Amino acid sequence: MILTGWRVGETHWGGYAERARVKADWLVPLPAGATTRWAMVLGTAGLTAMLAVNRLEAAGIRPDSGAVLVTGAAGGVGSIALGLLSRLGYKATALSGRPEHRAVLEGRGAGEVIARDAFLNEPDKSLESARWAGAIDSVGGAVLGKLLRQVNYGGAVAALGNAAGMEFNTSVLPFILRGVSLLGVESVMQPFAARVEAWGRLVELFDAESYEALIEEMSLEDLPKAAEEILAGQILGRRIVRVSEGW
Repeated sequence: MILTGWRVGETHWGGYAERARVKADWLVPLPAGATTRWAMVLGTAGLTAMLAVNRLEAAGIRPDSGAVLVTGAAGGVGSIALGLLSRLGYKATALSGRPEHRAVLEGRGAGEVIARDAFLNEPDKSLESARWAGAIDSVGGAVLGKLLRQVNYGGAVAALGNAAGMEFNTSVLPFILRGVSLLGVESVMQPFAARVEAWGRLVELFDAESYEALIEEMSLEDLPKAAEEILAGQILGRRIVRVSEGW
């Protein structure tokens, strides 16, 4: 079974326990052919990335629609989203505050890598040149505000994070002149059927072998140091906790 998250208004300890007693509707069956380690590598980040791709597809964004921007591309959600888009035939562009990882991001399927500072330093206008058919944004803040002004007519942005802040500045122009859609993505309250579908698609689309270089296993004793690195934005890819020798 796969457990990915918590429920709003409820606090449950034991996230790193070897065993946990939880409500049945929090869980979905482990897809056929998948391992528990595979599920740990993907986790909530993988589920959220798949849900974001699903939202873009439902909004009519197709591989031939144009480039799709992935912000926070070196993080967990972003790095997985790049791979999913690539497998589906999309032309993906990575936006990252760590452009030194260009080679890694290109290996994940990015046809172009844009440095976040360079992106934000471009002159602001109420509407900017249309560049993106869609976007998967895990950053929020100023990045989300700016990219909305660059989305093509009829495009869509799947917003799922707030690493750069919960607030952003924009205007109504992208929505009333270009018909842009802002799509919220959350992984906590998803219906059972939607979660099962997303995990099933991940079995088909996630290239675990190519992602292996971005996975680091650690013990419970390593968690405090890893937490500091996560908060400092120093993590590339995924860290998974080995709570016992037997998976």
